[in-house]
Amino acid sequence: MFADSVDSDIAPSGTLLGLLQRGRGDGTLHALAAPRAEALAALSHCLRCDPRRDWRLEHRSLYYARLHVELDAGLDDIEEHLFGPDDLTDTGEERTGLALSVLGHLTSYGDGRALLLLRRYAAHGANWRWALDELAVRDDDAGLRPLGPAVLARFPRTPEGDAELAAAVRDAFEPRPWRLWAEDPTRPEQGERLAHAREQGSFGRWQRQMRPAGPRPGWSVSAVLDWAQEGDRILSAGPDGGPLAAEPAGSAVPGEAPGRDPRHREAAAARCLAAVAGPEDRPELLDAARFGPDIARAVALRHLAERGDPAALDLIEAAVAEQGPSTPASVPSGTAARAALEALARMRGAAALDRARRWARREDALGTAAAALLACHGTERDAPLVLAALRRTVCAEGPDCDGLRPLVDGAGRLALHRAAPLLRHVYRETASSQLRGRAARALAATDPAFAAGFAIECLWDCEESTREIAARHAATGDTRVVERLRRLAADPAEEEGVQSAVRGRLDSDGAAAR
Repeated sequence: MFADSVDSDIAPSGTLLGLLQRGRGDGTLHALAAPRAEALAALSHCLRCDPRRDWRLEHRSLYYARLHVELDAGLDDIEEHLFGPDDLTDTGEERTGLALSVLGHLTSYGDGRALLLLRRYAAHGANWRWALDELAVRDDDAGLRPLGPAVLARFPRTPEGDAELAAAVRDAFEPRPWRLWAEDPTRPEQGERLAHAREQGSFGRWQRQMRPAGPRPGWSVSAVLDWAQEGDRILSAGPDGGPLAAEPAGSAVPGEAPGRDPRHREAAAARCLAAVAGPEDRPELLDAARFGPDIARAVALRHLAERGDPAALDLIEAAVAEQGPSTPASVPSGTAARAALEALARMRGAAALDRARRWARREDALGTAAAALLACHGTERDAPLVLAALRRTVCAEGPDCDGLRPLVDGAGRLALHRAAPLLRHVYRETASSQLRGRAARALAATDPAFAAGFAIECLWDCEESTREIAARHAATGDTRVVERLRRLAADPAEEEGVQSAVRGRLDSDGAAAR
């Protein structure tokens, strides 16, 4: 009935490795019941090969750190991963970020060796900034001060090195170590160099503020659209026909770093139109939305949709039709069609909902986008359309496509009890812990068995929001629930939202309180 996940890097959901990679609560429970060697091997694999679909949004570090403590895993594997030969060639944050975050949590749990590994990696590792950020919120002044010379030695005393140092000081996520090093009385030369770096960073920021080159409120609509389209020309003029060229000096949006993908101008230009466009500019915007070049057309579509222009819906339908056939959940590759679907998601009002009810029966990307609009803003009468779109998307695209997110949310908002089997499938199979959390929230509203089923394992889930849902719903008839609630309440690493829900549950539930 359902399409399988096509992510070959994620093990099947019924295996211990697959459960740990997904960050499911059952992963921890199965690991503690499995042979220790098997559990340690699976945990090590997850730390070496980050399984997250989006490592910037999904959480795993506290989840793995807790299991690491439960298994008394030791730090040899993490040390080998951090200081192996790959650290010299693969310097991306995603290779070591998860392991460093786990070390940070282990430090919070009192693991002295984890603290020493973080200090050593900050001094010698490629992803030293991440390690330094972990230390900045966990280490004391006496441990941070000696790292100053090793970190500053990474920046040669050349104009280029000084510029890199100024950027590092300016962009530091946690400024505390840099302040300590600048104020270190035993190393006056270090303080002088850091003071100069701060001055450089402040001067560069002042220059960007005084000489912005992006759109201004005095620009015309055509000037904003031309500026947005210029980003596409920069993009297509990459070296050797490459896909991206850095923006020329002075062309970036004010306040944003130069060298970024020029396609970010699309959203910035749409915001600028809100400041410069008036009623007299509508004909020009309609013409751009119908016949303009790709980026300018996308900007005009977005602007018209956000203001509920009566012509926006017809323009959206025409832009999607030009793309040709599409699958229910796949985002069209054409700029205009993609922008049209994104514009539809921003629309509100009776006219948009009525048109969405017509489109939601279509078995293509426009149909799915229309159903998503109904899922977020429709009424009970729209429940059959949302359920049909959810079933169609899961069957055609599997449990991991991005188009499922609003449909899963809508199933919970509209209390679609008939969607429970689909939601349970998404919960079990998706590799995205964010989507699994949405499915858990929807199940809490649609599945009477949730409290005594998935809600219990959610108490061990990797996502804070999912643990909070579990704390509010898990049936306390299971003895594991009461013990887990108490442990979460006492864990200093647990997030405040979870602890608040746990304390409320322990205080109000007589069975839990006993």
